[in-house]
Amino acid sequence: MSRKTEALKDLVQNPVSRRDFAKRTMAGSLVAAGALAMGKPADLFAQSISDEAVLNFALNLEYLEAEFYTVALTGQRIADIGIGVSGRGRQGATVGGARVSLDDRTRVVTEQVALDEQKHVLFLRAALRSSAVAKPAINLEALGLGFRTQTEFLTLSRAFEDLGVSAYAGAAKLISNKAILEAAARIALTEGQHAGVFRYLIAQANVAVPQVDKLDVPPLGSPNGRLFQVDGNGLSTVRSASEVLRAVYAGNAARGGFFPDGVNGDIATA
Repeated sequence: MSRKTEALKDLVQNPVSRRDFAKRTMAGSLVAAGALAMGKPADLFAQSISDEAVLNFALNLEYLEAEFYTVALTGQRIADIGIGVSGRGRQGATVGGARVSLDDRTRVVTEQVALDEQKHVLFLRAALRSSAVAKPAINLEALGLGFRTQTEFLTLSRAFEDLGVSAYAGAAKLISNKAILEAAARIALTEGQHAGVFRYLIAQANVAVPQVDKLDVPPLGSPNGRLFQVDGNGLSTVRSASEVLRAVYAGNAARGGFFPDGVNGDIATA
């Protein structure tokens, strides 16, 4: 069993280890050596991509979500509250975004979601240790929305959470180690809970939201909307790494959108 697998199992099963890591990480960023990883076409490696590469792909997305909710709630970046952002690859700044005026109900939900997303970053960085990728450059206002009104915030929150669920679903078949698969599944289930709440808030507000892509099922209030992100068989949407990257790159293959310089790690090109 590899050191990374042992570390991940310990984090999953041992709350003391999780608390200890969180304390050490919040006290200061982890510094990891490494060169910029070369981007590789995501789908060409479906049969041979390493579990480490899959976790780092997920870490890029968790950086994005954690930054989004932290900024929307507090106006701060995750590095400002002591979460490590260093690692392999090119570390970049997070730009755009501001604190959003939210009603009490939406704020309570967002506080809980922000905490979960911050912990996902801590969890994956702990599992990957020195192999963790750095937070790449992030543009939170790549689509020109998300922070001016609560409706904009809910629109982008829903898109991020549904995209995250589908990304973990697509990655599941690439993971070979069962302990890592269990951890990824537990994160995906958390993302699913987040998505359900945001979809419900949007449905109650009767807000029409744009589709992320052709696979997206928008919430109630939008044309052809449904309360849940499921197909005719009641199954959640699955996206390949390429489809996820196209979404966060605003339709581009290698960079753009929320990641102006691309993501870090082996899975970086659609």
